[in-house]
Amino acid sequence: MDLGGDARLSDDLVDKLLLSRGVDRDDLERHRRPTLRDFLPDPSIFRDMDAAARRLADAVERQEAVTVYGDYDVDGATSAALLIRLLGELGLPARAYIPDRLLEGYGPSGEALVRLAREGSRLIVTVDCGAMAHEALAAAHAEGVDVIVVDHHKCAPELPIAAALVNPNRLDEADEAAAHGHLAAVGVAFLLAVATVRTLRGRGWFDRRPAPDLMRLLDLVALGTVADVAQLKGLNRALVAQGLKVMARRENVGLSALIDASRLNRAPTCSDLGFALGPRINAAGRVGDSSLGVRLLTTEDPDEARTISARLSELNDERRAIEQAVQEAAEAQVDAQHNRAVIVVSGEGWHPGVIGIVAGRIKEKTGKPTLVIALGADEAGQGKGSGRSISGVDLGAAIIAAREAGMLVAGGGHAMACGLTIDPAALPRLADWLDERLARDVAEARAAQALLLDLSLTAGGLTPSLIETLEGAGPFGVGWPGPRIAVGPVRLVKCDLVGTDHVRMIASGGDGRSFKAIAFRAAQTELGQVLLHQSRGRQFWLAGRAKIDDWGTRPAAELHVEDAAFAD
Repeated sequence: MDLGGDARLSDDLVDKLLLSRGVDRDDLERHRRPTLRDFLPDPSIFRDMDAAARRLADAVERQEAVTVYGDYDVDGATSAALLIRLLGELGLPARAYIPDRLLEGYGPSGEALVRLAREGSRLIVTVDCGAMAHEALAAAHAEGVDVIVVDHHKCAPELPIAAALVNPNRLDEADEAAAHGHLAAVGVAFLLAVATVRTLRGRGWFDRRPAPDLMRLLDLVALGTVADVAQLKGLNRALVAQGLKVMARRENVGLSALIDASRLNRAPTCSDLGFALGPRINAAGRVGDSSLGVRLLTTEDPDEARTISARLSELNDERRAIEQAVQEAAEAQVDAQHNRAVIVVSGEGWHPGVIGIVAGRIKEKTGKPTLVIALGADEAGQGKGSGRSISGVDLGAAIIAAREAGMLVAGGGHAMACGLTIDPAALPRLADWLDERLARDVAEARAAQALLLDLSLTAGGLTPSLIETLEGAGPFGVGWPGPRIAVGPVRLVKCDLVGTDHVRMIASGGDGRSFKAIAFRAAQTELGQVLLHQSRGRQFWLAGRAKIDDWGTRPAAELHVEDAAFAD
């Protein structure tokens, strides 16, 4: 199947993909080419948004000292960079503060906020954190400094003291705004930027000066949204689609250097944001200097950008080595928990900077929500944990409930991810409590899991032009899955290991056409063992995602295999 020369067939296939993802037939046109014009809501629908915009506008007009306090991951770094770049274009230099993961932990601390106030900050904006920082914000309030919270994590019924708290996941949020609860923090920050510029325009601020081009900030929004594994539906899909176009222009000096450091010789894709660019910025917060990400994304100095990008690549290599050691130790505990609905593993000396990644890896292998806890991670001997969940199981809400029940020192998150601090003695109780609370949700979610296919092809139908057509329904990610196709029947002409545990194949169909395929991290799985040891003389249907391999002299289609079935 080659659709390159038939626009009608291409459009029809894209429409079918959109319909299968829940788009109403009458709404197809809007979703074919998602734009902000069609998806951006009025920022005023969110509680406290207008108050936050007015306070930021006041700071601009009064030339107040402002600090943007961000989390140490990609969402936090991009959110902070977005507001700092915005304020800079409005003529107000702002300072960034990113806490040290190991020394300060997640979220704003009262000590840090008070120190920033005493150093002169009259306004502090927390991004990707702060929604649950009751004690810290109370300390800031007592010091007389205003704090605006821009967050997307789950909130408790009682909110902390703040000049404004903008979060679509506030429990008192109206339905129209709560429908945007899938936004990453950087998406919320962008809406605040829109509201702030609108407020200043209403005050005549731009009568004698140019207004900032907010569209130029969308490359940051795209990176933070994809790296934070936010659902790519509705507004998020429009933000990422337009942000990728901005990123391709390489107007952000730091992002351009990071793209070069990642050895990308083309415009970045969604996959690149999640697997090449995002991990490098995350590495700074996990095992290095947590401020490097914001510095990179806000610099206008090409030399500084190249230096930081090179350092981030080094830290990412270091992170991988640390991660492998922790993962091996964590996986050694998994078999003993095969009857558990939620996997909870812990160990002394595990680096807190990689436990979230390890939790994600174990979750993928087991198909169960997973918590990985580094014991003795602070001077008090407490455990620092990170969790990843599966679709249909709200792990963040469970962790908040566990904290309210007195099992945790601290904890919070959203449906798919969480963080916590725990007294090691409370670990058995937490594991039992989570198992009981989430057993039904996990069972229902796992029972509903299926590899849903969008298309079946012969080997000759897997072409670059088909893949380009399928991409027309993108960008793809969590909540908006990329198309899965089945190709077959095929025989494996070649099947071997590449790297440490990837299964590499060359498959040939009855039509005489062949293609490359790879099953990532599959060597020790049932799928990998069948492909490696039971494929001789057998025919298969291979299922997965089609990608373009552009390493050769010309692009070729390949299949990233997620499942297989005998065809004979």
